[in-house]
Amino acid sequence: MTATLADRLFASFDKIYVVNLADRTDRLAEMIGELARIGTSFDDPRIRRFEAIRPVDPGGFRSIGARGCFLSQLEVLRDALRAGHNRILLFEDDLDFVPAIDRLLPPVLDALDAHGFGIFYGGYEYPDGEGHDRSGTPLVRADPNRAIRLAHFVGFDRAALERLVPYLELMIARPAGSVAGGPMDVDGAYGWFRAAHPEMTTWLAEPQLGVQRPSRTDISAPGLLDRLPVPGWSRTMVRSARRAWRRNHF
Repeated sequence: MTATLADRLFASFDKIYVVNLADRTDRLAEMIGELARIGTSFDDPRIRRFEAIRPVDPGGFRSIGARGCFLSQLEVLRDALRAGHNRILLFEDDLDFVPAIDRLLPPVLDALDAHGFGIFYGGYEYPDGEGHDRSGTPLVRADPNRAIRLAHFVGFDRAALERLVPYLELMIARPAGSVAGGPMDVDGAYGWFRAAHPEMTTWLAEPQLGVQRPSRTDISAPGLLDRLPVPGWSRTMVRSARRAWRRNHF
């Protein structure tokens, strides 16, 4: 049997969790397509669709969706600890792999296996507006004091899981706006954790392996496209064009 890209991926990671809200069947269908691109599917026992949590109120977060995203990712990390996994990947259901994923992924995995890691970002943005580090190597070490946006393609090893779960649990137990770090978007929480644990090595894939697919958000207020009084098919066309652009410009 011919080895797939997924086979190489699972030589480095024990499990992939895909976080998906029950009613986002559109995103689930698109993720099925993305998994097929690397030679696997939700039938693979090493991949788990994790049903995202939808709270009834924001509970100190900026929105119900932000709280749900935080709680969902936290529960994934808890599940990984309970299952005894040593390395996991967490995908949000709006992940798109870049066109060159088949060429770019293997050297990244080789480098992760050689160097080890605490946290790994396969896709990310810098909120300070600076560009990506074009180092010519498959991995770039992240500055623990530099903020990183997005959490649609993140990996964790056992040591990170063991420290991160109680860290996040303390965050949600604090009041909003706490100077010690209270409820916040989960990508921001990972940033606080990295700053608090500079010994925890974080690597960034360079170039990126996956981008965030343009789609209707469940975290923030509806964007302009979803507020416009236009037919649904026109929104789909615009998002398809954005998707093609993003895939090819990272």
